[in-house]
Amino acid sequence: MSILRGFLLLFFPFMFLYSSSAISFSNNVVSLGAKPDGKSDSTQAFETAWANACGSTRPTSIYVPPGRYYLRSVTFNGPCKNNAIFIRIDGTLVAPSDYRVIGNSAAWILFRGVDGVTISGGIFDGKGSGLWACKNSTKTCPSGATTIEISDSKNVVLSALTSFNSQMFHIVVNGCQNIKMKGLKVLASGNSPNTDGIHVQLSSDVTILNSKIGTGDDCISIGPGTSNLWIENIVCGPGHGISIGSLAKDLEEAGVQNVTVKKALFSRTQNGVRIKAWGRPSNGFVKNILFQHIVMDNVQNPIVIDQNYCPSHKGCPGQASGVKISDVTYQNIHGTSATQIAVKFDCSPTNPCSRIKMEDVKLSYKDQIAGATCSHVGGTATGRVEPSSCL
Repeated sequence: MSILRGFLLLFFPFMFLYSSSAISFSNNVVSLGAKPDGKSDSTQAFETAWANACGSTRPTSIYVPPGRYYLRSVTFNGPCKNNAIFIRIDGTLVAPSDYRVIGNSAAWILFRGVDGVTISGGIFDGKGSGLWACKNSTKTCPSGATTIEISDSKNVVLSALTSFNSQMFHIVVNGCQNIKMKGLKVLASGNSPNTDGIHVQLSSDVTILNSKIGTGDDCISIGPGTSNLWIENIVCGPGHGISIGSLAKDLEEAGVQNVTVKKALFSRTQNGVRIKAWGRPSNGFVKNILFQHIVMDNVQNPIVIDQNYCPSHKGCPGQASGVKISDVTYQNIHGTSATQIAVKFDCSPTNPCSRIKMEDVKLSYKDQIAGATCSHVGGTATGRVEPSSCL
């Protein structure tokens, strides 16, 4: 607990403080027919509020008062007639308890083609535990819905909201520009399948700040086509860490570049900072990545590059990965590993990792210096590096 407490005091003194300005709300969902009882279907009222706000030629707002609001799958489409819609949520949005109702939808709540939308506050209850149980059995199950998806949009802010028990991914950013997420809480059981906290793909200029994420999969996953991503002040655990990938799913695949992860705490996670790619041909790449000022607290695999990714160990491609990984820096990373090997670089024999840099890395295992393994990787180590670099 001392590592966790020290990290929080240092990096999160104001993490979840939120003050709201006096705002005149134009569209109160209760006034439009929503029932805050958690049972009555309020989907139509939310759709009406969006239609009013999106159709306004002036900046406008939507207000969700305290209470619980049952919603089926809903899509908020743009483009709108204005680019300043403020959505303030003081209540809880509740998904159907029967996972089949939304389980075959790509997303429970989808914003598509919007510009200039801010979503502030609120709790999003995805009611995902029923679907997790189905997936952990031998039954045939729907794939599950993402709780919040922002797609083909720009200039969107998600602030001080909580997502818990998502069926599938909690938050997805897909095909977007200039998205900011701050002060988020993302929560699901550590054994909940495929419940990535935040997934970013095919997007640029995305920022994730001051957030606490605990899930059954990656806290943050970074997919193909991501560039200029800034992640700072994150607490991750439980979960599978912060991952670039998995990549090389397709032969033609956009690369990942200019990603910074700094001031993060990983607590008892499966992985810390990871880059993962399937062992198959691909024209994808990963370059200009910085992992900086990171604390590992009993993490199974603190630092990983895995170009033979195959989580089920069944039907693995077994080929050399075509993804080119270069210019990755690990700087000021300290803490404890739950396994003896704390650093694993397993790169492609035909496309070796290049210009990998380790600076001031100190990872221990049971009060001893941890170990490292390297395969098909080149780079440098400067300053104090423990385990001793195999670069």
